[in-house]
Amino acid sequence: MATPRRYLKLGLLRHFLRQAARFVGDEATLGLVFEDAPGIFFGPGAEAVDLESRDVLSLDIGLNGDGLGRLVLSVPGLSGRPGPERERAEAQLGFLSFCLHGFMELESARRAVGEEALAKYRELALLHRAVIEFNTTLRFKDVARALLRECRGAALPADRAALFAPTRSGNRFSPLEWFGFSDEQELSRIVDCSLFKEVVRSGKAEIVNELDQDPRWDCDLPSIRALLVLPLTSPNACQGCLVLASEGGSPFDSGHPKSLSVLAAVAGIALGNASNFEGIQTLMAAMLQALAEAIDSRDPYTAGHSERVALLVVAFAQLLNEDRSFPDIQFSEDQVREIYYAGILHDVGKIGVREDVLTKHRRVPEKLMEIIRLRLELFGVENRSSWIEDYERLKGINASTVTSPEDREFILELSRRYLETDGRTLHVLSRDERDSFLVHRGNLTLEERQEIERHPAESQRILQHIPFRKDFQDLLTIIRQHHERLDGSGYPDGLRGEDILVQSRMLSIVDIYDAIIQERHYKSASSKDQALSIIEDEAREGKLDHRLVQAFVRRIEEIEARAYSLGIEQLQTLSELHARTQGEAD
Repeated sequence: MATPRRYLKLGLLRHFLRQAARFVGDEATLGLVFEDAPGIFFGPGAEAVDLESRDVLSLDIGLNGDGLGRLVLSVPGLSGRPGPERERAEAQLGFLSFCLHGFMELESARRAVGEEALAKYRELALLHRAVIEFNTTLRFKDVARALLRECRGAALPADRAALFAPTRSGNRFSPLEWFGFSDEQELSRIVDCSLFKEVVRSGKAEIVNELDQDPRWDCDLPSIRALLVLPLTSPNACQGCLVLASEGGSPFDSGHPKSLSVLAAVAGIALGNASNFEGIQTLMAAMLQALAEAIDSRDPYTAGHSERVALLVVAFAQLLNEDRSFPDIQFSEDQVREIYYAGILHDVGKIGVREDVLTKHRRVPEKLMEIIRLRLELFGVENRSSWIEDYERLKGINASTVTSPEDREFILELSRRYLETDGRTLHVLSRDERDSFLVHRGNLTLEERQEIERHPAESQRILQHIPFRKDFQDLLTIIRQHHERLDGSGYPDGLRGEDILVQSRMLSIVDIYDAIIQERHYKSASSKDQALSIIEDEAREGKLDHRLVQAFVRRIEEIEARAYSLGIEQLQTLSELHARTQGEAD
């Protein structure tokens, strides 16, 4: 039994009884009797009211179905007085009961309004907090973690909770974040049960407080006795499903889904935004990867180079984040993604390099060598001299990557040979041909090398028209600097030391490494050890960052293994994206 004190303060009750005692007469005693507390009495007999006396009248007081106590009126000798006096006493008691009941109804209404206002305030405060917390990120997992934090901190009768997210295909749900559950295997049983599937299909929250009595709970999890399943929807789709579970029986009531509906509404929209954003990011990565592959495919020897470099440099960045010997280097998740994009796009500027320069694998092309052979033969016939040995030696120089001093003298001597015919002078080697053969290392002339060395700046020029996210503010700088060297010998700007971003230095190391271990037109593939040795030599010469090179060399096996795993994950993500887009098209 409740007491009137639940609705009225004790001081107010005393004041009411004190004033009402005057109304019933000087010799009468008025009081309230409670079951769980001492009674309150006013009047001459307040100290010794006999509730069983025939001189005592009483009325039960109740409100909203609760018995609250008894209002008591004691009048000495009342039982022996005439009928009208007793009727008057009963009327007085009835009137006071009516007044007291009215006071309690007013207080009850006031409290209900106050509680409703407080509930609305809490709801608005929760909404405000949820909107801020859930929308400070566009990452699906971050929104999920924020939602479970709110559930854990709220006064909910659940000892475990999980958020399930739809797979890319949308045909199945998988656990994304949880607390209280032991492992994913336990959670997968919930996904497979008929109750979960029905709630997802209907889109309506459901409470089951006695799971063992519900035939839809065809799940072998005896530790769970009660479940609250709440779909999280956005305007277009079901973005996830929140499951609250309890080991105790009947912990949830109809008010819990209502209180969670605010979180569910905000979380559903936030999850939808995050899903769309991540889908756009995946699509963007796929498009940029396709662009890089298209450029790499111009030269079959560089096919896949950009993707390999991107995966290797991301793996390098992740391991540096974990390496305590590099406390000054810490990349955020956005910066790691930026590094990936830089790796994918670093050679986009090669789209402006001529095909014959990009794929050049001899000092002069084969067709031109045939013309030079005809000139040599003609010169030999005119001068009755042997020319075949000269041509074979010239073919050897054309295929070589380094020109010796003897070869240079031979080229210069050939360039001085000429024929006079019809008043015209025909040199065995033209000036451009001579310069191509005289290149000391490699097979590119100075002009061709300058064309190649413009590609970092060209990459920046082309990509500056793409509206990348503001988080990628260093992307174009990383790409422009990936051929710069610490000693100023790099290109296109000849930067030195600290003017070169750490990300650019890392990309330089990975770019060189991949170029060395892959076959090219002008060279065969080198071993991993040879590539690492060359990189270390470049570091000793002050061209590459020595600390980064040592970390790269020391952890190359881990870097390559992680890059391989990242590549597999990326393929799976792209496959899921393709499946989802195909499903939407169907």
